[in-house]
Amino acid sequence: MNLFTKSNGTLPPFFGFVGFLGPLFGISLGFDAISSEQQRGTLSRIMAQPVPRDSILNAKFLAGIIVISVMFFTLSFLVLGSGLIAIGIPPTAEEFMRIMVYTVLSIVYVSFWLNLAILFSVRFKQSATSALLGIAVWLFCTIFYPLIANMIIKAYEPSKFASPKAIYFYEKLKFYLGQIMPNELFDGITSAILVPSVRSLGPLSMEQLQGAIPSSLPLGQSIMLVWPQFTGLLALTLLCFLLSYLVFMKREIRSRG
Repeated sequence: MNLFTKSNGTLPPFFGFVGFLGPLFGISLGFDAISSEQQRGTLSRIMAQPVPRDSILNAKFLAGIIVISVMFFTLSFLVLGSGLIAIGIPPTAEEFMRIMVYTVLSIVYVSFWLNLAILFSVRFKQSATSALLGIAVWLFCTIFYPLIANMIIKAYEPSKFASPKAIYFYEKLKFYLGQIMPNELFDGITSAILVPSVRSLGPLSMEQLQGAIPSSLPLGQSIMLVWPQFTGLLALTLLCFLLSYLVFMKREIRSRG
């Protein structure tokens, strides 16, 4: 599991690459999915054939999902294979399942950015506009929102003499502010799936800690732990696809001539 979460200091860990470059990969696959077809005049030719309009959007989405899935499963198996060659110790069945679950969740995460880019491609006629908007959303989620969240958190930071209840609510505020962005949801999922010793993603009160035995969670319990985050990430992905579907089905498509 350390192959996916640890680093020697020269390069970031594998999950860091996925969290940082995965959104850019999804945006690059979807920013010109529809707008480029319309700019070249091929979209109206396709629509002139007896092809259902929703089949075009579904094909674009499924093609992107297939490319993302092949790439991520290939990368995961390459990391597993390189680790097996380097240390000579095969992963256990639970470790292998954790890596596969993480790979599937990574595909869902990148699919959100793919759907977001497709939504911009459907909404705007210029591919450059949809690409810039996708990158702008990614920059906001990655750089600017954490700055804004830190300013809000700093404003409500309790004093060192505050009661434990006030400190607990302050930690809950920090947790909920971090759960708004998709990249924060993915980071929480990653930490729980790839690190079995993680038993909670949010703050715990003293009553919840009382009697707890430090140990690693089984895979089923880790999945239950991140189920709210996974549901939120999947809901964002489906919402972007639904908006793309509605906009594309109502869009008027005319030939360039």
